[in-house]
Amino acid sequence: MRGTEPYQGMCLVDGWTHDLAEVARAARAWRDGVPLEEVRRAAPFVHLTGRFEVPDNDPVRLAASEWQGLRRKADEMEYEWREPYRTLVEAAHAEPALRALYPFTSHWVLRFSATTRPRLTLVGPCLTANSDGTYAVGTSMVASDLGLFATAGEAVACAVRHLPAGLGPVTPGE
Repeated sequence: MRGTEPYQGMCLVDGWTHDLAEVARAARAWRDGVPLEEVRRAAPFVHLTGRFEVPDNDPVRLAASEWQGLRRKADEMEYEWREPYRTLVEAAHAEPALRALYPFTSHWVLRFSATTRPRLTLVGPCLTANSDGTYAVGTSMVASDLGLFATAGEAVACAVRHLPAGLGPVTPGE
């Protein structure tokens, strides 16, 4: 089962079960518009992605929802490089200049946009947590041309220094 929000198509809930009665309970709760936590209570197989519903499609709230989902995903992942990745996501989220942008990942590379989905406007460098515990900052997904750092905080500080001037609040990516 997968439930998405209508504006960006981002997953709010998902899950897997062989019990069709549980699927029916989850679908009914979803259809009835109950809060996401209640969907999970109605059908315990449901996994909440961490994103939250933004009925008015406010771009600032959409960015906050995406940050929340990204942080939950970083906490739940089961890869050996989980801790450096989680540390990087948390350090980026702690930085107001980055937190004001719309975050997204591709191949576990943390990137930023001045607009929400569906039309992202890429800004700033790419951040990567490496399996050896170092952090790369680059102008592309596979580059570390802006620096290789021992801490996530240093990498985030470098990324902020390379943000374009005059970025305002995130806007809709229509």
